[in-house]
Amino acid sequence: MAAIISCNSYSPLAASKWINPTLPTKASTFLTTPKYNSHKHVQCQLQNGQKGRPFSLKECAISIILAAELLTGIPSLDAYAANPPLPDLSVLISGPPIKDPGALLRYALPINNKAVREVQKPLEDISESLKIAGVKALDSVERNVRQASRALKQGKTLIISGLAEAKKDRGAELLDKLEVGMEELQQIVEDRNRDAVAPKQKELLQYIGDVEEDMVDGFPYEVPEEYRNMPLLKGRAAVDMKVKVKDNPNLEECVFRIVLDGYNAPVTAGNFVDLVQRHFYDGMEIQRADGFVVQTGNPDGPAEGFIDPSTEKTRTIPLEIMVDGEKAPVYEATLEELGLYKAQTKLPFNAFGTMAMAREEFENNSASSQIFWLLKESELTPSNANILDGRYAVFGYVTENEDFLADVKVGDVIESIKLVSGLDNLVNPSYKIAG
Repeated sequence: MAAIISCNSYSPLAASKWINPTLPTKASTFLTTPKYNSHKHVQCQLQNGQKGRPFSLKECAISIILAAELLTGIPSLDAYAANPPLPDLSVLISGPPIKDPGALLRYALPINNKAVREVQKPLEDISESLKIAGVKALDSVERNVRQASRALKQGKTLIISGLAEAKKDRGAELLDKLEVGMEELQQIVEDRNRDAVAPKQKELLQYIGDVEEDMVDGFPYEVPEEYRNMPLLKGRAAVDMKVKVKDNPNLEECVFRIVLDGYNAPVTAGNFVDLVQRHFYDGMEIQRADGFVVQTGNPDGPAEGFIDPSTEKTRTIPLEIMVDGEKAPVYEATLEELGLYKAQTKLPFNAFGTMAMAREEFENNSASSQIFWLLKESELTPSNANILDGRYAVFGYVTENEDFLADVKVGDVIESIKLVSGLDNLVNPSYKIAG
């Protein structure tokens, strides 16, 4: 019988030309949802329940120092020993980072409805409550549920008023289901059934996420004219990536659910969905897996990106970063180049399995088809204090089976990536052009 393991490894990264993480096969001088709730969809086939060894805090810290050394050319390990970090650096870490991909996606929606956030927050805090050992956790969970229920009762009218007009009926129906679900969760707590809490929490947060998506009324801004004819994802989409794992006695294959965020990265996400519809990645091997990132997307042959058959040229896309608090992304420049050193990105590299575009180190607009998923501990590299936020375009998160990314190795094969929702949000789909 198949068992599920959890792997959350982090190890020193290897050198290469891209994060750019690139690949040893081409060039090699380093720079650098709706969730799916059906248990039947969790298709990671394992031979036994063996767990991967988690890396120590020391190993994780060394990994980050090595990354900084590779980026700057400075011998960071020696410098660290001689000059420990300044105390002021601690102000960058203002609180525990949000690491759950579902929560990151909810907060990334272009909405401003305080009432729904006041219901969302205590439901998300249940995850922290469950870290308490035994049934004692249920006392804390009960407080979370009561807080969320109270917020829903007091703010339901405001939440409904925030729904897009065409979606009000569906949103109201979801809120009714949420109310019933919270009553059921309250009963679970009273029955002291700890094991049933997390699945019910996931269901309730799914309702919350759906309600919040129903608050978005159309696409919130105009993409700059020079990118307007590119494939664009004006909204969200989800794909299933099926990976065949080789030479691993513990893991045979896995289906990763990935939610793509076109609200904050329409050009980047649109480019990827267009490639998925072309079956560009089907049959492609994983080309880098070093404990820092998992990467693929480099096609066979001399090209390092997608050659558009209609132009016979490599299709590249601009660097695209959405800054928290802004209405539209910035293009073609890193936040560092723009002098936005303290700016927060709307889609941060916080979650295990954050998905982003690889590019050449010194060419912001060189991304084409190479993609990577980051494996890291975000407490050690929080938002706005790491080497990636504001430099690489994040456009989605793995929301199902993300822990299994740590088991993927170079040479494992992507059997398929299939779009399961959001095709209607893709505009200018070049895959439909003959040739």
